Amino acid sequence: MRWPRLPGRRRPRDRPRPSLSVRARVVTSVVLMSALGLATAGAVANAIQTARISDQIDGALAQEVEELRALAEQGVDPATGRPFSSVEQLVRVALQRNVPSPNEVFLAFQDGSLDAYTAGGLTELATAPEIAAAAARVPAGSRSVVNDEVMTDLGLVRLSMVPVGIEGDTATGVYVVAHSVEGELAAQEDLMRTYALVALGALVLVGGVGWVVAGRLLRPLRSLRDTTEQINRSDLTQRVEVTGSDDVSDLARTFNAMLDRLEVAFTTQREFLDDAGHELRTPITVLRGHLELLDENDPADIEETRALLLDELDRMGRLVDDFILLAKAGRADFVRAEPVQLDRLTDEVLDKARALGDRDWRVDARADAVVLADSQRLTQALLQLADNAVKFSRPGATIGFGSAVGDDEARLWVRDTGPGIARDEAEGIFERFNRGSGARRAEGSGLGLAIVRAIAEAHDGTVELDSTVGTGSTFTIVLPLRHGPRSDEEGLDGPEDVEGRDAEAPGSPHPRPSTKATT
Repeated sequence: MRWPRLPGRRRPRDRPRPSLSVRARVVTSVVLMSALGLATAGAVANAIQTARISDQIDGALAQEVEELRALAEQGVDPATGRPFSSVEQLVRVALQRNVPSPNEVFLAFQDGSLDAYTAGGLTELATAPEIAAAAARVPAGSRSVVNDEVMTDLGLVRLSMVPVGIEGDTATGVYVVAHSVEGELAAQEDLMRTYALVALGALVLVGGVGWVVAGRLLRPLRSLRDTTEQINRSDLTQRVEVTGSDDVSDLARTFNAMLDRLEVAFTTQREFLDDAGHELRTPITVLRGHLELLDENDPADIEETRALLLDELDRMGRLVDDFILLAKAGRADFVRAEPVQLDRLTDEVLDKARALGDRDWRVDARADAVVLADSQRLTQALLQLADNAVKFSRPGATIGFGSAVGDDEARLWVRDTGPGIARDEAEGIFERFNRGSGARRAEGSGLGLAIVRAIAEAHDGTVELDSTVGTGSTFTIVLPLRHGPRSDEEGLDGPEDVEGRDAEAPGSPHPRPSTKATT
């Protein structure tokens, strides 16, 4: 039966992709912000420069007015060598002596009409009716300077109009200084147009560079997307290509590390299931075979078969316990770190190991130090190594325990005088179900050394092997040195059984035998 799709809902693969890619969004945002910044900077600079030009115009007008006042008060008529006696002569001399700037015009009005003018470059202003009308509005006989602005065909013009009068002369005049604001701002407008063109080019450059840079920065994300699309349940080998050193590249590296962990987890799980299925198949076959051949009328056969089946069931139980222990090794609570006194741990493990067999048990060295570790897990690993040493040595052989501290690491070892391990087998003996070429002399699941390695790795440590064929082997658990306070009141009285922990190590009241995975 096919269920109808609910209205208003979509499956994830039907979701439309955004119209703009992240790259386009980033570049667009950068360009817009750059444009806003350039526009703001241009507007502020233009406002500041415009205010400065306005102040310069006001200063020029005031200067011309002061020069006229100084000429009227202190100057003399060049024709007579005496003070000015007529308004007409005063304003004409003023026009002759003052040189206007390109945007200035000096005008002299007498009795309401234009008498003379001097233009720097804007002669059109001399005949502008707006200026004549402004001059006509100046009150006759006034002694104050009148400032005004008029709009002409040439734009805005700022005016300073000075009433002129001389005692003994009935004529009146107005001296006008006209300054074109538009003319002064023309250069500023040209500069702003140039700035706008340069800013536009800068935006194009920013957009191009931003597109390239964003592409390089986002390349790991695109690779991440492509990689995730190619990954499926059976293929976790794809990786994101990372070349940079930024945050996005770190994200890609983190993703690759996650894929590495997932690949290792899936591979380990697959191998574990294959090995477990293979190992469990044999005892099941043995059970089935003996049950099928069992003679119900022969009590001796029944008793013999019963004992054999119980032994096989015990071996299956031990194998399942080892499976559970290895499965828990990856959990965060597999190791419960606490201060561990190494010398006391060495002696306690030796006392427990004596029950494993008739051997010459010795302590090679004791480290007078305290480390942070799980004493029960370390005891379990050391007893596992001791159990292997017993299985692969003869009665009376020497087995030594030891502990030492140095170079920021703690070392705990178990030494035996057994047959030793060949160099070509040394690397594989810690793999699951690897019993080595001499495994026929001992029984077990082949998980003992794998458990030891799992305990060491759970402490962020390793297991080292030093072996010589015919002489013996030394297994050393190397742990990073993390110091703890030395105190007999902080749980340093030796390992204790805790409810809920994994199966007991060899040497406990109910030992779970474990077999050495080497010769």
